[in-house]
Amino acid sequence: MTPSRHPRTCSLLLAVFLLLLSVQVGEAAAEYDPYKVLGVSRSASQAEVKRAYKTLAREWHPDKNKDPKAEDMFIKISKSYEILSNEERRSNFDRYGQMDENQPFGQSQHHGFRGFHNSFYFDESFFHFPRSRDFADSKYLLHHAQFNSDVLPDSHKRPYLIKVTSEWCFACIHIEPVWKETVQQLEPLGVGIGVVDMGYERRLANQLGVHRVPSIIGLLNGRVTLFHQAVVREHLQQFIEDLLPHRLVEKITDNNYLAFLDSWQVENKPSVLLFDQVPIVPLLYKLTAFAFRDYVRFGFVDQGDPQNTRILQQFNINTYAPTMLLFKEDTEKPVDIIQARGMKRQIMDEFVSNNKFLQVPRLVNQQLFDELCPVKQFHRRRKYCVLLITGEDQAFLPSNKAFLDFATANSKEVLRFAYVYQRQQQPLCQALLHSQVSLTPQVVILERRSQAGKVMYRSVNGGWNGSEEDKYRLHEHLELLQKDPAYLSSDATLPELNNEMAPVSHSRHALTPMMPILSLIFSALFILFGTVIIQAFSEPGENKPQKPKPKEQSQTEDDASSRTSTSSRPPKKDFVEVTELTDITYTSNLVRLRPGHINVVLVLTNASKNALLRKFAKEVFSFSGTQTLHFSFLNADKHRHWMPSLFHSASDATDGLSDEDDESSDYTGHVLALNGHKRYFCLFRPVFTGDDPNSSSSETSFCDRRKSRSRSRSSSHSRSRSIHHKLDKLGLWMERLMEGTLPRLHVPVWPSLDETANTCSMES
Repeated sequence: MTPSRHPRTCSLLLAVFLLLLSVQVGEAAAEYDPYKVLGVSRSASQAEVKRAYKTLAREWHPDKNKDPKAEDMFIKISKSYEILSNEERRSNFDRYGQMDENQPFGQSQHHGFRGFHNSFYFDESFFHFPRSRDFADSKYLLHHAQFNSDVLPDSHKRPYLIKVTSEWCFACIHIEPVWKETVQQLEPLGVGIGVVDMGYERRLANQLGVHRVPSIIGLLNGRVTLFHQAVVREHLQQFIEDLLPHRLVEKITDNNYLAFLDSWQVENKPSVLLFDQVPIVPLLYKLTAFAFRDYVRFGFVDQGDPQNTRILQQFNINTYAPTMLLFKEDTEKPVDIIQARGMKRQIMDEFVSNNKFLQVPRLVNQQLFDELCPVKQFHRRRKYCVLLITGEDQAFLPSNKAFLDFATANSKEVLRFAYVYQRQQQPLCQALLHSQVSLTPQVVILERRSQAGKVMYRSVNGGWNGSEEDKYRLHEHLELLQKDPAYLSSDATLPELNNEMAPVSHSRHALTPMMPILSLIFSALFILFGTVIIQAFSEPGENKPQKPKPKEQSQTEDDASSRTSTSSRPPKKDFVEVTELTDITYTSNLVRLRPGHINVVLVLTNASKNALLRKFAKEVFSFSGTQTLHFSFLNADKHRHWMPSLFHSASDATDGLSDEDDESSDYTGHVLALNGHKRYFCLFRPVFTGDDPNSSSSETSFCDRRKSRSRSRSSSHSRSRSIHHKLDKLGLWMERLMEGTLPRLHVPVWPSLDETANTCSMES
């Protein structure tokens, strides 16, 4: 009897065990209800679900809630929202009570044990498994927009190691310890770290080409590389090293260190020598070299190699600590040095950043020009660029060397020295030398004013031969410039620099000499062929000359001149919105101008309007982006009494304005910076040109002007060319206005544009 009872007893115990397990699993599944967790009904809309999730997530976030159960509760809230925010998952949960998106839907009703196995696999609320994503990963989480705006551009400066995971990934748990250890090792070296949650960032995962979890990818220069090896710390570190370009750091020995240091002339970069006791270049050095590869060349010296005794002795290297030496034009003496037993990335970055340019670098592209000679900022100190225009031949070497010696002896924070080869940068040199080819080196001092290329500059007379007289003359110019910024009296618009480092196509250069001839031939053929076609298809009546219509023609001229005179827009290249001060706009643009805002007003006449507006737009264009500045013009022919009334009511500097308090005075070219709220103005007096375009314009009648228009057209054209010189110094005056260094003239009340009102106020 005993043998027969034993199998029955075992079967009975197994059945009871399975029954208890199924009941326990059913109770655990019944306990987890995402609707109850979020506190919403089963008919709740997506907006209600989202609102409830945000409220509970804010309340139970572990960083804000110190309750021991906060972390588990936050997990349940996140999982509940993950289910209910997805219509497909929500439908499956309503039908089957199912939470696993990887399991085929509907199997939980028919395969109980498999459903139990899957619950065992995923339901960590019942079995208390650790979570797949640690809260330490939250600071590395990447979103689609953030990845494209921040991470992708930054990958051109450093590599990224990115882990793709999800909330309920059991396999992700196994790599978590290795991942944490790797992050702690690589992040201080400068490697970017990222985590992508595939459940929430499916779009980003698809962009990265990842379709399963866990996955690890590398990102460098915008290129994604998948990691396929076993997840071991050494493999991940080697994976990052393999992403970096080869020969980032050159191996230096006694045989090649002199050639490496002398390459600054060809590479146009400083050189860094790294000394360490290891035979292989450390990853820290490679990452630093990658970040500054566009500025500095890096070489590595193994201190334990017997082939490096001469270089160690020459630079007196301490063999007990890693050392960095940075060289510029002087290859025998480093300009900076650091030694540290525990070399840190932050120290190395600061060391290289402070010395990433040569003492006198050569301008080879626009990017280098922008960094060396930045555009002047109003809140920063001025920076001037001293530029040597020279040649590449051996005959120019002595003068170039003398310029380098002068730059080294006169190095200052506000001065940047550089040089260009005239043959390589012809458009730039023509703009500064007025299209003249100079046979001797020339020195130009300039200051950049706008990103559009506008500069103020001054050429040093006499050229540059490197003599003591030349050095004294240049030093004198620099001293005068620091005393008076207006010493830079010339202005120009520089073209973009040629990129000398760009790859050159030989076939293109072979065709370059033939391009003008081919262009001329094709243009002639096109004109001839087009003329034949037009004559063939034109009607006979079109070739007959038509009688002119004098009335319509004169009317058209008048309309065109009126449109030209009423338009206040300058050329499209230097477009600035300039409004006219009239009876309608006067109150809003001056009297009730918002606090802190200034209206810059140009005074002109009908005769000088077009010429002055063009020059005015060119001078103030670089300031037009300032939100507190407005630009207007006042027609003195229409409101001739306003300027005398303004000067008469000014309370400050009355003596200086006494000569101008006269209706007969010519105010053409005056510019006023009017602060309507505080009732003061700053005055710009025009540059004297010797011409008086308004000597008779205001006295002659309209009919007389109509009759003499044809006779005075040539004289007015030459006069308009000289009128615009009245505003030559306006750019410098605008800078002083922005700096707040201009004298202010206060008025008790703004005069009215109405002539009668001003007359009454002056008499009283």
